[in-house]
Amino acid sequence: MLKRKVDVAIIGTGTAGMGAYREARKHTDSIALIEGSHYGTTCARVGCMPSKLLIAAAEAAHGAKHASVFGLNVPTVETDGASVMDRVRRERDRFVGFVVEDVDDFDDSHKVRGYARFLDAHRLQIDNGLEITADRIVIATGSRPFIPEVLEGAGNRLLVNDDVFELEHLPSSVLVVGTGVIGLELGQALSRLNVKVTMLSRNESIGGIADSEIRKIAADTFQSEFDLVLHAEVLAAKETLNGVQVTYRKSGGIVHTVVVDYVLAATGRIPNTDKLGLENTGIALGARSVPDSDRYTMQTSAPHIFIAGDAKNELPLLHEASDEGRIAGSNAGTFPTVEPGHRRAGLGVVFSDPQIASVGKRAHELLPYTFITGKVSFHNQGRSRVMAKNQGMLKIYADKHSGILLGAEMFGPAAEHIGHLLAWAVQQSLTVNEILGMPFYHPVIEEGVRTAFRDAAEQLKTIEREEASHAVA
Repeated sequence: MLKRKVDVAIIGTGTAGMGAYREARKHTDSIALIEGSHYGTTCARVGCMPSKLLIAAAEAAHGAKHASVFGLNVPTVETDGASVMDRVRRERDRFVGFVVEDVDDFDDSHKVRGYARFLDAHRLQIDNGLEITADRIVIATGSRPFIPEVLEGAGNRLLVNDDVFELEHLPSSVLVVGTGVIGLELGQALSRLNVKVTMLSRNESIGGIADSEIRKIAADTFQSEFDLVLHAEVLAAKETLNGVQVTYRKSGGIVHTVVVDYVLAATGRIPNTDKLGLENTGIALGARSVPDSDRYTMQTSAPHIFIAGDAKNELPLLHEASDEGRIAGSNAGTFPTVEPGHRRAGLGVVFSDPQIASVGKRAHELLPYTFITGKVSFHNQGRSRVMAKNQGMLKIYADKHSGILLGAEMFGPAAEHIGHLLAWAVQQSLTVNEILGMPFYHPVIEEGVRTAFRDAAEQLKTIEREEASHAVA
């Protein structure tokens, strides 16, 4: 058996693993970078980039179909599914190529091809026959789609997001199971590209929206565009000669059966930690057998083992994985000296239309008596109406005594951009009045943001007057 000893072993070469490698190299040249599958990131290969390419095509089609609102006549809009998917793959491959080039530039002597499994807290068995002993180890193994057992009967007609981008032609019909980020983005895009879409949610969840009022607006909006069924439970899926038959139960016990070309399982992702042999390390494990870890140092209960990225099963976002990989790699490089890393204000975006954004803390994460809510509807907001994008709502949450912005949730136009502005404000601990003192141009969608903060400012003034009155009494 071949054996090798290194200072740092990094398992995985996705966003977190690549970040960890770059940081660890600043402190040691004794590294094993282990990869059993493809080099490259989930985002570039099967995630954010190819999905945005599909969404871009869908938005172009949707805009052409609805040009009449501006007095423009577009007689027909035909979807060339083969051409759409060809561009998705070409551009996707281009993005992947850039990532692979980065890995190609890494020191070849550091690269180890194969799947790793812990023999104990310091030894890794690679399935190519190599045994690696490492002083410090970073787990950056990413995640994979979760497929409920009830959908397995769909056989070859079952898709996950990885598979969608390999379709050479667009299908005529798809049943999407799940209304999270993946299901909502891909389902709406397919619908706008003339695919008949039925989307099922086990409850009333839509794109991870926490606020019930905003969630209801979003549900009504999407239900006006495609067949969105809330409180639905899949009972059976069976592959047929030319498709798949799915039976599901709606609220009230009503059972429906549909036959579609494909079923898309958008039912979440699970961390790739279940085959690592973590039981051999003595590490404390939490939900889904994922190691418990410190979010500022990435340390597990075994101080020399760190975990970063989607493998942590916390926030499966590229920018979070990048930060976590950087922190884990740096601490693995300097161990036993370990420093807490910089964590940014929370920011999440769903690229549906209208878009969804969450920033910092949301209402359900705050105590009711500690904050006030400012809100605005975009139904009559000036610039939104000009663009015929006047849908949705923004709510901002501020500390009721200091006025500091704590978080926000939005369903509406340009949420990806407004979310960034609000995240910057949260990270800077800006107050409602300080934000209102910032410039707002006219006419822009951001004027709606100002309306929400003006609403919050009035509530803060009322609280201040009431507290002054009680003090005098």
